[in-house]
Amino acid sequence: MCQLLGMNCNVPTDIVFSFTGFAMRGGQTDTHHDGWGIAFFEGAGVRHFVDHQAAIASPIAELIKRYPIKSTNVIAHIRKATQGQVALENCHPFVRELWGQYWVFAHNGDLKEFAPVLNGAYRPVGNTDSERAFCYILQHLRARFGEQRPPLAELRAALADMAREIAAYGTFNMLLSSGGELFAHCSTNLFYLVRQHPFDKAVLSDEDVSVDFSQVTTPNDRVAIIVTQPLTTNEQWTAFAPGELKLFIDGVPQAGD
Repeated sequence: MCQLLGMNCNVPTDIVFSFTGFAMRGGQTDTHHDGWGIAFFEGAGVRHFVDHQAAIASPIAELIKRYPIKSTNVIAHIRKATQGQVALENCHPFVRELWGQYWVFAHNGDLKEFAPVLNGAYRPVGNTDSERAFCYILQHLRARFGEQRPPLAELRAALADMAREIAAYGTFNMLLSSGGELFAHCSTNLFYLVRQHPFDKAVLSDEDVSVDFSQVTTPNDRVAIIVTQPLTTNEQWTAFAPGELKLFIDGVPQAGD
């Protein structure tokens, strides 16, 4: 299956270190070679890069590893196709508008016989179960709450209900963000860690690269990393429980998780 990488933080931060290790799984240290993508929120806008080539061979992936784009919310994905051909339109993350905001979504898993009726503004461009799920989520949220974004607690409860519904069709690990927060749902495998003061050195598991974060951060910085499988060998990663939906704001998992 595919793999997910998310970042949520309290100050704009680059994802170069984590993405360097993550991209190695796109054809070198793992078999996720059917495309990749990444989206960075910057204010109300989104920088969105996708490629149907394997991340290990993609010139665009090399650009991301060398160009420190800073953002408070990032979602990345490397693909091992289960549904839909290897094509640009089937590469995650997907981006749509809801309530005057961009929403970014990526999914890891396989949803069998998931064919919701999509009769509103949200229709898939490609032919993946993942994009169908994203369109269904946004269609349901607009139908339930209308044209006004609800309070965060209500939105979180609605997403938890929808995640349970969709997960009944198979594996539904996903990341979802509108730029101010990051939702993460686990069916099988998701892990997270929070880097904050006092910062220390981190060592990638997929590449011979390390960073001493104490040299490149301030005491006020806080960064949450969410990933399918831990990226580093010397940090303490926390596993999600199956069926768990977590909400991250400013690098902190919110109460109620």
